[in-house]
Amino acid sequence: QLQLVESGGGLVQPGGSLRLSCKVSGIAWDYYSIGWFRQAPGKEREGVSCVSSSGDRTNYADSAKGRFTISRDNPKNTVYLQMNSLKPDDTAVYYCAAAFHSSLQAESYEYWGKGTQVTVSS
Repeated sequence: QLQLVESGGGLVQPGGSLRLSCKVSGIAWDYYSIGWFRQAPGKEREGVSCVSSSGDRTNYADSAKGRFTISRDNPKNTVYLQMNSLKPDDTAVYYCAAAFHSSLQAESYEYWGKGTQVTVSS
């Protein structure tokens, strides 16, 4: 059983940056891949980025490539999503989730956090 808690969301102007954190607790959490997902009002949840258990493999949605960076600090039980050059279209609730296999497909993930709101607006 894993517990995931997101933090770092907020209101930012277009072009600004935020760093989201996902604190994970539970046995053997470092065996899990971690993904970041987001869901905007009226839209389906979409995969943004994911990182393998060792941190050596990452994947990004096209919308995140070149702007977002995922990383993990296993001793700190934390995964980060650095988001730069934010756009209004990035406005959503952002969730982190854990799975045995790294993927951008939400159905692959077993454990989920409750989310953190990101709003990009002037």
